[in-house]
Amino acid sequence: MHGASPNGAPKHRAPAPGGWAGDPAPGAGIPAMAGGAPGDPVGPVGPAAPDPDGDEDAERHSHAGNRKQRSFLKELPLLIGIALVLALLIKTFLVQAFSIPSDSMNNTLLKGDRVLVDKLTPWFGSEPSRGEVVVFHDPGGWLPENPTPSSNVVVRGLQKGLSFIGLMPSADEKDLIKRVIGVGGDTVSCKGTGPLMVNGKALDEPYIFPGNTACSPEVPFTVHVPKGRIWVMGDHRQDSLDSRFHTTLPGGGTVPNGDVVGRAIVVAWPVNRWDVLSIPGTFSQPGINAAGTAVPAVAGVAGALPLVLWRRRRLLSRPDPVQQSAEDC
Repeated sequence: MHGASPNGAPKHRAPAPGGWAGDPAPGAGIPAMAGGAPGDPVGPVGPAAPDPDGDEDAERHSHAGNRKQRSFLKELPLLIGIALVLALLIKTFLVQAFSIPSDSMNNTLLKGDRVLVDKLTPWFGSEPSRGEVVVFHDPGGWLPENPTPSSNVVVRGLQKGLSFIGLMPSADEKDLIKRVIGVGGDTVSCKGTGPLMVNGKALDEPYIFPGNTACSPEVPFTVHVPKGRIWVMGDHRQDSLDSRFHTTLPGGGTVPNGDVVGRAIVVAWPVNRWDVLSIPGTFSQPGINAAGTAVPAVAGVAGALPLVLWRRRRLLSRPDPVQQSAEDC
């Protein structure tokens, strides 16, 4: 009979779908196998094993980044030092920025404008010329005393440091900015409302503030500018305490060439005010140099002529050395 044997032997079982009855179900304790087409390698499917080469690459990149960061931090003080030295050299020998503190040069320069001043050409012997806008140190008594410095030691030290390298104006320096009207040897004069005269030539001055007159009736003047000095005036003639108002001081209102810091060449800030500060054409008119250059030249020729004639007459009066030698024989 079919069935269980008396001694307890197991009965035959029919195969279960997909396998024999009693076989473990797929996934129950036996890892799934990866595979594909015949011949493809098979193996357990699970988390990928760590890649030792990838870890080494990541570590190398991390160390390289750390080295670059440390290298930059070490070089940063050197870069800052080089930048400060360059700024100091540029400020001392080449170009320096100045802020316009007043309305005395309107509308050529407005209060708050930043101008770049050429400090290089004076090192090569260049002297101020008529029509230039120049920055110069107070020759004495033109400006009031400096304001009291800040009581904060840090603020005071920071201001001195930045002014030393030219990144901000110095509280100890008193500088002005005006236009050169006359140079050494010139005669500058003005009566009533003008025009302003230089060596007998009237100046056409389109740069003066609209509505201003060339000079003020209450301050007429005639000045002979000494050699090595300049006569300066602001473009806002009725709002400028320039050479006209310091004639009682030493120098008679003129400024020594040695006090000139340099020529303002461009308006650099704000951007919408950018402009080149060129010399107006009125200072190039014929004959304006008569007193400054032509007269001394003519005087020099006139003074040298008698000396040249005397020397020539003396040479002609000497006996011929060859003839004298023959007579001696």
